[in-house]
Amino acid sequence: METARRVTKRRVRTRANLLDAAFAVFAAKGFGRVSIEEVCEAAGYSRGAFYSNFDSLDELFFALYQQRAELIADQVAGALALDGPGLDVPDAVDRVTEVLLLDRDWLLVKTDFLVHAARAPEVAQTLLEHRARLRRAIADRLARARGYTELPAVLGDVEGAAHAVVAAYDGVTVQLLLDADADRARVWLKQLLTALLTDGSDTTV
Repeated sequence: METARRVTKRRVRTRANLLDAAFAVFAAKGFGRVSIEEVCEAAGYSRGAFYSNFDSLDELFFALYQQRAELIADQVAGALALDGPGLDVPDAVDRVTEVLLLDRDWLLVKTDFLVHAARAPEVAQTLLEHRARLRRAIADRLARARGYTELPAVLGDVEGAAHAVVAAYDGVTVQLLLDADADRARVWLKQLLTALLTDGSDTTV
């Protein structure tokens, strides 16, 4: 029994190390330009260790995306859960932008996944589910603030507001990928989200 636990822990650790190494290699070179050998070399493992955890590079990439996407969705939900019944828009926006713009390497990997998903409907479904989860976290928080915080009528309802928030993030990250200016992207996203979720008169960001 003890031996089985050690094997399980070692397997979990090997898988985690392969995912971490793959993240770094994919961010540096891009999916489609990376071989299994390169991932193994970066992780310090053999091809045997790779194939004991993943059937293919596609499967590893899929697992990597799901791991990071779920982490970020959890972080966003946590950032939005810190207020009381009302919604302090500038504070909430500040917390969310800190989470969303944490890692440019993640944006590079996510963009590769987007291009990959655009050509593979079954993969696209995973990306759509991740985006829907982010929108639900935002919409749920906005719904809890109704009656305490007034949203601009042009957004329609909380679902419309959540879609607008994600769309603003998408636009800002394109610029961030091109100019690598994370500080400017964070300021810009804060301005956009504050304008979206209020009357736009708040000039403190």
